Amino acid sequence: MDRMKRTPITEQDPKVRATNFEEVCLGYTEDEAVEEASRCLNCKNPMCVTKCPVTISIPEFISHVKYKEFEKAAKVIAKYSSLPAVCGRVCPQEKQCESKCVLGIKGEAVAIGKLERFVADWSRVNDINLSETEPKNGKKVAVIGSGPSGLTCAGDLAKLGYDVTIFEALHEPGGVLVYGIPEFRLPKDTVVKHEVENVKKLGVKIETNVVVGRTVTIDELLDAEGFDAVYVGSGAGLPKFMGIPGENLNGVSSANEFLTRNNLMKAFKDGYVTPIRKGRRVAVVGGGNVAMDAARTAVRLGAEVHVVYRRGETELPARVEEVHHAKEEGVIFDVLTNPVEVVGDEKGWVAGLKCVKMELGEPDESGRRSPVAVEGSEFILEVDTVIMSLGTSPNPLIPQTTKGLEINKRKCIVADAESGQTSKEKVYAGGDAVTGAATVILAMEAGKKAAKAINEFLSK
Repeated sequence: MDRMKRTPITEQDPKVRATNFEEVCLGYTEDEAVEEASRCLNCKNPMCVTKCPVTISIPEFISHVKYKEFEKAAKVIAKYSSLPAVCGRVCPQEKQCESKCVLGIKGEAVAIGKLERFVADWSRVNDINLSETEPKNGKKVAVIGSGPSGLTCAGDLAKLGYDVTIFEALHEPGGVLVYGIPEFRLPKDTVVKHEVENVKKLGVKIETNVVVGRTVTIDELLDAEGFDAVYVGSGAGLPKFMGIPGENLNGVSSANEFLTRNNLMKAFKDGYVTPIRKGRRVAVVGGGNVAMDAARTAVRLGAEVHVVYRRGETELPARVEEVHHAKEEGVIFDVLTNPVEVVGDEKGWVAGLKCVKMELGEPDESGRRSPVAVEGSEFILEVDTVIMSLGTSPNPLIPQTTKGLEINKRKCIVADAESGQTSKEKVYAGGDAVTGAATVILAMEAGKKAAKAINEFLSK
């Protein structure tokens, strides 16, 4: 075994997977997982742990994998994370834990994410019980939103003996895990539903079709329903648009709507009557992970797909793996290109996207070089569908219906970064509702910190 190189992992052939919604990465076999785990140096000062937002004891669980002690590995991870099969698939490990792996200095980092996924999948297939909790303490906590932040907070509190109820606005729990991330990256029936069920096995109750701010308010949960604390993990589901001419034409949608129709409402499946515009030539505007998800979904629906991004390829915020997979599947990248108008036909449908070429100037506030338009470089990209993937912001309903809950100029709830404490006593918040759109693992980190803070507050 070459310790400097990763154990290869099997994936669907790009030409085959571009025509189906089955998972792209097929995961490690037991032997492959053991081989990859054997590469770990089991460092005395494991820097990988310092870069894990939920501080999983990484060398410990990998050591168990090395010796085929898969159940022990699962129980180690369960101490820190309620969603290991999700994290193993969608976390940007290359920027987090794996970026600090000593082997990555001269070779390839240990495939920590792929090993986490293996352990979680093995645990699911072998029906390992991970539902140990402390005795009930008689205190009630309400969690708003069943996405990664809410599930994490609820799971951690349930383990500590709290009576936890999650209130979910949609008809199915999972938040962005079910409506935002495509099936080919994160299978719903096997992976997401199983991990939600694991949280429920801890004693967490989930009530769907409850729109907090309409069905019930936070004040009512505290004053009338008897909850001792509330955690707001409602995410950021309000899409942003460019504000350019033609955005109201037929054939323009947000990535949020496009993915929700496909992922949660199963538009890609025969027998479902969910309407969705597939398009023959599709432009996806944006360069993040959501843009990659939308582009790769549109490919599977039969379209020629262009990702239109105003900076260069090295500035793409999406994971390198997602960009690589998108290219393999035939997505065309029009970088250094910025839309200025959606062009319509006489019937009010999209007929093209007027764009201008860009070049990179001085760095902006984020440290990335600012794009500057090249004079006289306008052209029309002939498309019949435009999907805007420019980020999302929190829905203002909860702050509008909660007395004393402070928001900032970005309409995000103001909360302490370490505890999640808001301006309203007994109310905590975290994840995208506080930060704006971010990653699954950062939302989980916020839920974990808030659970700790809520426990400390209610234990006084």
